[in-house]
Amino acid sequence: MPPNPYLLAADNSPALLPLLQENPALASAQDDHGYSLVHAAASYNHLDLLRVLIHEFKVDVNLKDEDGETALFVVETVGAARCLVEELKADVQIRGADGVTAREKIEGEAEFPDVAEYLASVERERSGQANGVSAAGPGQTPATATATATAPAELPPVPEGLSVSVGTIQQAEDVPEEVDPEFRRRIEQLAEREDFHTPEGQAELRKLVEDALLGQDLASERNVRPREG
Repeated sequence: MPPNPYLLAADNSPALLPLLQENPALASAQDDHGYSLVHAAASYNHLDLLRVLIHEFKVDVNLKDEDGETALFVVETVGAARCLVEELKADVQIRGADGVTAREKIEGEAEFPDVAEYLASVERERSGQANGVSAAGPGQTPATATATATAPAELPPVPEGLSVSVGTIQQAEDVPEEVDPEFRRRIEQLAEREDFHTPEGQAELRKLVEDALLGQDLASERNVRPREG
């Protein structure tokens, strides 16, 4: 009687690979219930066997059993889940015949909460990326990456003589103490706008400040110009 490949996979038997090399079709074979070697390797945490089945024998990592469940539905360790999702690109959104994802099933059974939490974190991260939030880069946590992606742009340098902050105007020593009320009103109104930190809003801010300084320069020039005649 030929050896049962599913039992060999469950035991991570060294006899399995020679058997698959002799008959590669066995790598993607399924029993009467759709159970496969990928399901067995994932369930028993045989990660090297998982990698061999997917990479060398080209077995579909999302192979489904009779209940529409992939190997991700039967993992019992975070290591196996991480290997399937991050290395082998298993689809976390697949739903079985009962309409639930692997995360929802594992969460409902409450036997492997760390696996459920890992899969939930993957879903949150991908949901954030889909909504335009950058993924965490080297040295960043997802929270840091989110804060970086949503932080307002830095203010561009304003002309010498004025420093501007949201909602206020700070006077420099070479600027007259009496700031034009209309200028103050316009800049505070600009600072309250939702597009204040956009390139367009910042361009408008610079134009407003430059116009104000230009007006001051012209006024000073008129004051010091000698009378003619």
